[in-house]
Amino acid sequence: MFAIVDTSDVIRIPPNRLGTDLNDAAMLMLKEKYESMINPELGYVIMVVDAKVDNVGKIIAGDAATYHKVNFKLLTFYPKLQEIVEGKIVEITEFGAFIRIGPTDALLHLSQIMDDFLKSDVKHGVITATQSGKVLKIGTRIRSRVTAVSLGKGSTMGKIGITCRQPFLGAEEWIKEKEGEDG
Repeated sequence: MFAIVDTSDVIRIPPNRLGTDLNDAAMLMLKEKYESMINPELGYVIMVVDAKVDNVGKIIAGDAATYHKVNFKLLTFYPKLQEIVEGKIVEITEFGAFIRIGPTDALLHLSQIMDDFLKSDVKHGVITATQSGKVLKIGTRIRSRVTAVSLGKGSTMGKIGITCRQPFLGAEEWIKEKEGEDG
């Protein structure tokens, strides 16, 4: 789920930035610190949206920088357990597929695709169901449910697990076929 999060911090404005606009310098420092970060509380930080910097800062002895309190907004993505997400297959592996959801990829394990025997062809980027003949390939749009989320502190990668083993989940074509049968 995407969200705008209000937060605050004290940022260090280095001496080489003191001649520039305080808001511009603060935005630059916030972007360096927060953008592309993964945080267990915030999720994936996509970008700093807005910032309001306290004009009065503090100077610490031995450091030529100034320190300012800043209130700012972040655009974040935090997948919630049981949330329905849509994405596109970006990689096929021996054990399943990686689905791009928001700014990251989630793992769709072979066991979580459907009740059928599946064969993964990494070379051709295809997963084929032997009984039903259904196919998943790179670029296929998928609707799935989030079953696992692990965003460790300081981690460069989060781990997200998803499933399609429920009604009206899976490849868009499969869902349309099912809706046609039920309609």
